[in-house]
This record gives sequence, C-alpha cells and structure tokens, in this order.
Amino acid sequence: MTQHASPPAFFATAWLVARKDLTIEFRTRSAFFAAIVFALLAVVVFRFSWDPTAVAAVDLAPGVLWVIFTFSGLLGLHRSFGVEEADRAIDGLLAAPVGREALFAGKAAANLVFVAAVQLVTIPAVTLFYELPLLRGAALPGIVIIAVLATIGLVAVGTLFSAMTVNTRLAELLLPMLALPFFVPVVVPAAMATARLLAGRPLVEIGANLRLLAAFDIVFVTACTLAFPYTLEE
Repeated sequence: MTQHASPPAFFATAWLVARKDLTIEFRTRSAFFAAIVFALLAVVVFRFSWDPTAVAAVDLAPGVLWVIFTFSGLLGLHRSFGVEEADRAIDGLLAAPVGREALFAGKAAANLVFVAAVQLVTIPAVTLFYELPLLRGAALPGIVIIAVLATIGLVAVGTLFSAMTVNTRLAELLLPMLALPFFVPVVVPAAMATARLLAGRPLVEIGANLRLLAAFDIVFVTACTLAFPYTLEE
C-alpha cells in the first residue's frame, strides 16, 4: 500500500534513491558510456551521410540532435529499474516504509542527471560536426532552456514505462515501443524551437513552443507520479 509522506520525508527519500542510482552509475559507468558511444556514433553516421548541397546544416541538425537525444536517453532509462532487477533489490525498495511517489521522484531525478550528462557531450559534438552558429544571438541560452524542458518530459514518461516493463521478458523492446509515442509531443516542439534558434530567430519567437513543452511537462510529471504506485505491484 502506498504511504503518503510529508514533504521533507518525500524529498529526503527521493534524494536517497537518486543518490543511490547515481552512485551505482558513477562506479560502473556502463550505461553512460554506452549512451555516449551511441550518441557520438550517430552524430558521425549522420554527418557523413549528409549532403550539404541538398540540405543545409541548420535544417538537418535539429532533427538529428533530438533523434539522438531520444534514443540515447532510452539506454539510460532502461537501466533505471533494470539495475535492481538482477538480484531483486527492487523488492527491498517496495518493502521500505516510504511512498512510491518518492521512489519515482528519485528515479526520475537520477535519470534527469543521466540524460543531461549525455546532452552535455552531444550538443557540442553536433555543433562541431555541423558547424552550427550556437554562439550567435539567443541560440545557446535558448537551446539550454529547450533541453531542460524537453528532458523533464522525456524522463518522466521514460521512468514510468521503465518501471512497467522491467519485469517483462522483452523489456528492451517494449520500453521504446511504449515510450516513443509519448515522446513525440515533446520532441516535435523541441526540434521546431531548436531549428528556429539556429536559423537566427530571436528567443521570443519560440515562446509558444516553450509554453507547449512546459504544459506537457506538467501533465506528464503529474500523471506519471500518480500512476507510478500502480505499476509495481508485488
């Protein structure tokens, strides 16, 4: 049964769960290196299959960037609960006298740090390979805002579906199949806003896209937090 904790206990539990996950990942670095290698390999493949005379870099790069973010992020989201499934450590978490909403918040926070770390490597790589004008005008601060808002929505959905699929035999296949349709409402406005910024448009012109991303974040975070306690039944 889900227990409702006070706000201090909620955040303390979420912090402990996030710190535990990040400590495990810091020691092994397996998922992080896998995501980085995938992201950089995808950047290189897209770069050398790109014909600059057919499509301009500023038109192609936003789509490439967000496709890479989406699929490299899935590598980290898959391990969110899989890391505890091998030795059934998840049973200990479920038996702990804490609210499952706090468990979700901690898992999501760790995933947020993971995806943000991947972005810190991928964005400069895409900028370098495609010679993007990232330092021109409002491009850099705008892309940072877009990345933060989009990552929150992607992580919320991905963490929920990671919990839903962790006990299935085809978790690696089911997670992207279930999560990707919900990623579309986040990735599309993020890519559109990124394209406008790289084209030299001012930050005010992407206000509608930012509001849309913020609205999806509110809906996804709220819905996923409320739904999470019912995804891990003992």
